[in-house]
Amino acid sequence: MKIAYRSDIGRIRLVNEDRAWAEQQDSGLVIAIVADGMGGHQAGDVASQLAVDTFRDSLQGKTAVLSLDERKMLIRQTILQANEVIYDMASRNDQYHNMGTTVVAALIQADNGVIGHIGDSRAYMWRDGELTRLTEDHTLVNELAKSGQISPEEAANHPRKNVLTRALGTDAQVEVDVRGISWAEGDLLLLCSDGLSNMVTDEQLRETLQSNELDLDGKADRLVQLALQAGGDDNITVVLLHHADDTEQER
Repeated sequence: MKIAYRSDIGRIRLVNEDRAWAEQQDSGLVIAIVADGMGGHQAGDVASQLAVDTFRDSLQGKTAVLSLDERKMLIRQTILQANEVIYDMASRNDQYHNMGTTVVAALIQADNGVIGHIGDSRAYMWRDGELTRLTEDHTLVNELAKSGQISPEEAANHPRKNVLTRALGTDAQVEVDVRGISWAEGDLLLLCSDGLSNMVTDEQLRETLQSNELDLDGKADRLVQLALQAGGDDNITVVLLHHADDTEQER
């Protein structure tokens, strides 16, 4: 397994409200998460940090080999635990009122994995020359597009495309989308905040991920640079997981 992740404040924002973490446990379990915070007075970075900290603390040291169904249950429970932590802090502190965060996370083991997500941070799979998006945005614009009220072109340029219909920590109860994935030699999993996916086209993603001239670290750097070159309107965070024989982690 190779792991690379990058986070950049972008060209517009004064604070980086994105947080990420990725690690391969001694048991072989690979854990990764990206969270994109929201909320005034720097509450967004508090929410995203709480999400990552809760996720990491809950899962570090997991030594047992888990079945796919057990990992689905685990990722859902862990994300819901993070929801409780964020919602509780927001309820008890006026400066954190209504803070929240997106989350996209992965638990991978052996030949399969699970993805859990809330919001518009995304997961993509690069496999055998094909790019597949694994998550569906929980946004107002996506709901309008799904119902046929606006076209895909209108959705891409809609002024309210960042309005979330679901977020972590803003409500006492939240629904987590969880799906299983297969995981084969050569596969590459991308987790990212919308600061990447809103700025970089699918074609640019494909060109970067299939490049033989870049190692995994270079691909993460290239993706961030492409988002910056496109305007860098938001914080940009990228986590790349590559199914390879050797283990390597780069920050």
